[in-house]
Amino acid sequence: MSSIKQVQDLEKQLERLRRENGSMRRMLQERDGAMDVDPDGLEQLPLQLPEIGTEPKRRKRPAPMHDLARARSNMRIFSRGIWKPPAQYLQAPTTPLFDPQRPELPPRQTTDQLLHAYYGSAHTMFPILHWPTFQTGVDDLYRMGNTKSVQPAWLSTFFSALALGSLFSSDPHSHRAYRAAELLEVARGMIDPWNNDYVLDNVRALVLVILCLNEMNQKSAAWTWLGAAVRAGQDLGLYSESGPWPVIEGEMRRRVWWTIYILDRSLALDLGRPVLIDDSDCDVSLPAGVDDHYIHEGGIMVPPGREPLNHSLLALINVIRSYSSLIKTLAAPAVAPTRLATFDQHFVSCLRAFPPVCDTSSTGQISPHLLTPFTYLLHARLVLHRHNLAPTCPPDVRLAAMEQCTHTALETASLLSRATPNLADGATALLTMHTFRCALFLLLAGYWDHATTCLRALASIDARRDVAIPCGRFLAFFVSALGTKRSEYASFVARTTPPKPFAPPPPPQGRPGPTPLQEALLHDEELLAYVSADLQAAPDAAWIWAGGEREAILSPTSPGSITASGGASSGLFSAEQRTGLSDEEMKEWGGWERLEAAIRGLASGNTTPTPTSATWSSALPAGIKSEGTPAPALPSIIPASEGSSSNSPTASAKGRPQDRLSIANII
Repeated sequence: MSSIKQVQDLEKQLERLRRENGSMRRMLQERDGAMDVDPDGLEQLPLQLPEIGTEPKRRKRPAPMHDLARARSNMRIFSRGIWKPPAQYLQAPTTPLFDPQRPELPPRQTTDQLLHAYYGSAHTMFPILHWPTFQTGVDDLYRMGNTKSVQPAWLSTFFSALALGSLFSSDPHSHRAYRAAELLEVARGMIDPWNNDYVLDNVRALVLVILCLNEMNQKSAAWTWLGAAVRAGQDLGLYSESGPWPVIEGEMRRRVWWTIYILDRSLALDLGRPVLIDDSDCDVSLPAGVDDHYIHEGGIMVPPGREPLNHSLLALINVIRSYSSLIKTLAAPAVAPTRLATFDQHFVSCLRAFPPVCDTSSTGQISPHLLTPFTYLLHARLVLHRHNLAPTCPPDVRLAAMEQCTHTALETASLLSRATPNLADGATALLTMHTFRCALFLLLAGYWDHATTCLRALASIDARRDVAIPCGRFLAFFVSALGTKRSEYASFVARTTPPKPFAPPPPPQGRPGPTPLQEALLHDEELLAYVSADLQAAPDAAWIWAGGEREAILSPTSPGSITASGGASSGLFSAEQRTGLSDEEMKEWGGWERLEAAIRGLASGNTTPTPTSATWSSALPAGIKSEGTPAPALPSIIPASEGSSSNSPTASAKGRPQDRLSIANII
């Protein structure tokens, strides 16, 4: 009996070793980016997606020892200058070493207006200021009438909040950006570049500066400041569930850290760069699901019948925690079908944490303070499927990716059509960019009405976000390129289409299939590269730059000979730096009126429309006008066979006709 048991044990060990060996081989193939990786093998790798609302795994810490009080006292005294105790046992310096010249206060009315704009925009997503405490500090500040006795750390937070509020205020566009730059300069002057003793306000100020820079289209600057915020937060131990802390301070520490975490993951995904924070290092609890007004030093108290939560930080965290696995998944050459399905299922679970009005089946109006955080979910879905547009993916996988991206774009257009008229004032840079990406997919797929909805949203945002006009310029170029391609392919299809008696039968179930013209456009490598948009900015995912090393355009002016214009002390004051466009480039694309007219020309079959200024005033109302259509039924670009799943690229490919017009045939 013993020999039989030994043989069985050996067989189990061999089987386990085979599985581990196979798993290691797949991991090495995925890491090396081999092009012959089996997509079905990738899906067997483990995918760690945290459950909605679950707390991070707590790390083990030493048990408290009460008989070392004298040792703790001596260590605190005699360790000075050698090391610092943990943040919760660290004593603040008695005399501030950083004592800059204090700035003048803006008028109280201006402060109230900017803080109101801040509270209605950024604070609804990132409530890192305990509002009752902060408002009391502002009242005390104006009661004193000067800033001489106020700590620089608090002043940097105060002026950063004003700068961010200025970006969402109702001021004229040019004045809005200029005043935000002025306030950011004041805040920067209150930040000690050689700080060695951080407090929470130091980190809060850095976070607010990052948010401002991101909204002002200064992503590289935001990325750089994010590094400082992460390190300062780690220096304060914000990533760890330590304590004990007073109720308000403990809750604000959690909110500040999770906001840093969101910025780290979202900027890394947006820019295609490595994350700074390792999930395994963090065990800080999730923020409390209550508003600031119910958090007191005595505890958290919500009166009966009151709504405890109005901010969206918790719902946003649920989405962002999946970004870690998403970023790792996008490092592979292709995303496997089951992995796509796993993410899609997780995103459906994340959707349930948002209010019902965010669901595409809803018909109610959606406000910017709900749509802007929900954009993080839509953005993740689009980026996930867009990855499979790469030329290294099989044709059926690429077409399925196009279908799923168009699916998300249609949902986005439906949400924009239900947006309240004040969408433009609350729109963030992320919402602007996501709307731009959706417009590209909708234009290529031929959903002209939905693309126009996205265009009108961008037109209403306009100069409120510095990235909007560059997006309009790119769309104008894309519409022109699309019109040219449509003319070329339409001419070819007209010459090669067989007579009607010999035409292929219609697709099953009466579902309209793609026309030969649509097939040709969806296979055009140049158009697919344009639709991929900022995917080509990611160093590891871009494909258009390969082989173009000799085509690099060298600037005729060396960096040392560039002179600043206008004598501005910061590039933030330059519209050219914020938009990346010269004055001529800002105007040459023709504006939103001409762009919508060009789209109407494509929809009518005329690829060279002649827009008129009279058509724009009636086409674009003051707010985002609903087109009066129900939520889209999300039609398929690819005719699927009966019983196939739209989430599976391979399944979608099996039901397509085999006589598709391909680019190779056209050439």
